[in-house]
Amino acid sequence: MLSRWSVPSTEGQKDGGIPERHRVVIVGGGAAGLELATSLGRNRRLAVTLIDKSRTHVWKPKLHEIAAGSMDTSRHEVGYLAHARKHGFVFRIGQMSGLDRVARLVSVDPYVDSEGERVTPRRNVPYDTLVIAVGSQCNDFGTEGVLKNALKLESLGDAVRFNRKLMNACFRAQAQDGPLTAAQLRICIIGAGATGVELAAELHRTGKEVLNSADAALNGRAKLEIHLIEASDRILPALPARLSAAAHDLLSRSGIHVHVGASVSSVDEGEVTLKDGRTIPAEISVWAAGVKAPALLKTLDGLETNRLNQLTVHPTLQTTLDSSIFAIGDCAACMRPNGKGYVPPRAQAAHQQASFLARHLSQFIAGGSLPPYRYRDFGSLISLGDFSTVGNLMGSVVGRNMFIEGVFAKLMYKSMYKMHELALHGWWRVARETLARSLTPSTGSKVKLH
Repeated sequence: MLSRWSVPSTEGQKDGGIPERHRVVIVGGGAAGLELATSLGRNRRLAVTLIDKSRTHVWKPKLHEIAAGSMDTSRHEVGYLAHARKHGFVFRIGQMSGLDRVARLVSVDPYVDSEGERVTPRRNVPYDTLVIAVGSQCNDFGTEGVLKNALKLESLGDAVRFNRKLMNACFRAQAQDGPLTAAQLRICIIGAGATGVELAAELHRTGKEVLNSADAALNGRAKLEIHLIEASDRILPALPARLSAAAHDLLSRSGIHVHVGASVSSVDEGEVTLKDGRTIPAEISVWAAGVKAPALLKTLDGLETNRLNQLTVHPTLQTTLDSSIFAIGDCAACMRPNGKGYVPPRAQAAHQQASFLARHLSQFIAGGSLPPYRYRDFGSLISLGDFSTVGNLMGSVVGRNMFIEGVFAKLMYKSMYKMHELALHGWWRVARETLARSLTPSTGSKVKLH
């Protein structure tokens, strides 16, 4: 009689008749994928493999701080290989390129490093249960010039690239003798959702530190100028109007130029052109508008996707056409239980879905049924740098919809990241490192002119 943890008959047995461990492959090491791998890796009846194209993990909502140069990356970066070794799963570097659902194989492209060296070959990774958690990326809606002339904040590499261009802009302005051009030290952020708003606020804080530390020739005659452009009639359009208005007021009073109802027609080298004909000179342009899943998902052996390339899933998070394949996080199109829209692509949803599968996947593998996943909206919090944090807590937290800002909101915002750290490292390590950070001056990558 086979054990309740037996794998399908397509998988062999080890010598002595002992069933092999059920193979769970997780593609994508973002918040959802890494949290799930960490939790499942503790189960010795499972053989868990995580696949990601990067060497390290950084919580995506932190990318705007890295881009602005206000976060010590080394204190928040998680190396996949070491983390996997510590938590009982296997890490394989590379990017998913295809799927064979009949043979249950994930195809992984060769990994080539930044110097062009081919590190790993093309290979196939077998699975019994597959979890796809590849996240999302910006949707440029085919806008002219975005791919060539605008930066994005989709990965740690993107954030580091942005920070390098920011530093170069400041060095250039510091060194030149003549007057600055209209575009110099001006940044255009296209898209005033959470990413764009938080980046604008963080850049304002960094800009003050940069230019206040510059020499007398630069200090006083120039400053970092930030333009935030949004096609909707208000910033943070997905959030409550009161929260949007509070954030708009804080940004405007700080000197950030906020443009609403302003659609972009093209992004050219050195300027952004709006559909009404206006142009905004800019030394750096960053695209932070729109969200979609990677186009690769539309090619995965017939799996059903929506117009945003997301994999369509049942309430159990299983893909509609294959019960052995799950999708979680931003790449999953999961209908809310009431049928009113889809679960939003937020960090809290990714965390909840990873926790859901961590609790219930074992019973599914053992032949049991899965309960439906139910999204709990705990509200929205937006960090506005050194100004404030604003947000709303939903009824599931406080019994009613409550708008908050200031110190309490800032603490709540930080608690979201602590939940992610706890899922990866546990209470003891998080408490120890939080105490160490509070007692040790940051040696972060803040942008400074020398």
